[in-house]
Amino acid sequence: MTALTLSTAGAATLRADALVVGVAKSGKGIVVAPGAEAVDKAFDGKLAAVLETLGASGAEGEATKLPSPAGLKTPVVLAVGLGPAPEDGQGYDAEALRRAAGTAARTLTGAKKAAFALPIAAVEDAEAIAEGALLGAYAFTAYQNSKNGKDAKKPLAEVALLGGKPRDKAYKAAAERAQAVAEEINRARDLVNMPPNDLTPATFAAEAQTAAKAHGLKVQVLDEKALAKGGYGGILGVGAGSENPPRLVRIAYTHPKAEKTLALVGKGITYDSGGISLKPAGHNETMKCDMSGAAAVFAAVVAAARLGLAVNVTGWLALAENMPSGSATRPGDVLRMYSGKTVEVLNTDAEGRLVLADALTRASEENPDAIVDVATLTGAMVLALGNRTFGIMANDDDYRTAIHEIADEVGEQSWPMPLPADLRKGMDSPTADIANMGERMGGGLVAGLFLREFVGEGITWAHLDIAGPAFHEGAPYGYTPKGGTGSAVRTLVRLAERTADGEL
Repeated sequence: MTALTLSTAGAATLRADALVVGVAKSGKGIVVAPGAEAVDKAFDGKLAAVLETLGASGAEGEATKLPSPAGLKTPVVLAVGLGPAPEDGQGYDAEALRRAAGTAARTLTGAKKAAFALPIAAVEDAEAIAEGALLGAYAFTAYQNSKNGKDAKKPLAEVALLGGKPRDKAYKAAAERAQAVAEEINRARDLVNMPPNDLTPATFAAEAQTAAKAHGLKVQVLDEKALAKGGYGGILGVGAGSENPPRLVRIAYTHPKAEKTLALVGKGITYDSGGISLKPAGHNETMKCDMSGAAAVFAAVVAAARLGLAVNVTGWLALAENMPSGSATRPGDVLRMYSGKTVEVLNTDAEGRLVLADALTRASEENPDAIVDVATLTGAMVLALGNRTFGIMANDDDYRTAIHEIADEVGEQSWPMPLPADLRKGMDSPTADIANMGERMGGGLVAGLFLREFVGEGITWAHLDIAGPAFHEGAPYGYTPKGGTGSAVRTLVRLAERTADGEL
């Protein structure tokens, strides 16, 4: 993991492989952002002019390398775009700083140390820059011995944050929080990126046990025998076609002063072939990512423990592999769920809601103050919101709004979605209590309505469908890598913090 330090050194005096500065767009051209004054001075006040000559504009995502002039201790200056310059008296948006820092860290892959002299007007800015740099430096290299015939470059080894005030308790705490959250997001990314032949339900459960031991968490793993004894028909039904049996993991963090309990439930399909309702060609290649919800929940619980939050957080990881075989659940089969309800399976590729249903019922038995489930649940949500935005549904409008605002605060794109009552009738079954499919149009909302049926009465509940942003197939941007992104971890951690503070 990339190291993070707060430095009192000036931009002109710190020794590093590169010095990162920010530039922004204005109506008059490039504006050099605060924090880079010493660098601009070393360029005789012409840094903006030099960058413009090279074609830079200050747009978000731009990264321009320059050889350092005399007067700087670093051989390279890296100017990263912050987007539009703020109006007079306003600071830079935290997400703009986060993305710029991520762009810089990605650009400096292979470097040992980089000094970040981006604008810091408040402790929140320092945290955003630190978080963005640590996330941008991420690389999944566990299975790479070489790249294109050459040794693969290692991620940026150290981030030195200038202007971070290491002796200030608030800045020190912000840096520690950024490090903990970024490391847990990267834990989730690693799990999502692992190939499904190595990450099975059993090995995922073992990862949770290892983390629980390291961070003082309580963990319980139900194997296939315990699941059968307990009547977890949804999880068992989804995993019935695989040689890798399912698991239900409970991982819990408790705090002696906690007044509230937050339950997090994650969909953990370690590989989704669609089962007997096999996915068409071209839709299977990235289905190792169908456990992103469980990875986010797992990471959020560990982060809550590392941050020492005064709230009890319990994570439920519903783990199964959805495969076709002679023992697989068939379309038309009826499953008896942990709740006692029966479900007619009309489509075995609508499996995530089945494992979540059992986990939601089990989580409800502990009567938490709120339950939030996270899942790469439906392609319909991707069609509705695109690849970068997750949908939020809830049985409480105020809670849904609060989560949407929290997501925006931490830099994750989300959108509140309804649960239209008229769509429920489409899941009526002549054979069972409910079917796992309903109307095709509004399929993401139908899935939310299905899940609501398994939430305990009187419990506040929200559902995050992260099917779009959980796995990024395009080129990296900002602090977002190719592959697993760790979507929803930041939202869940901030939700836990707000709950601990009594705001929710």
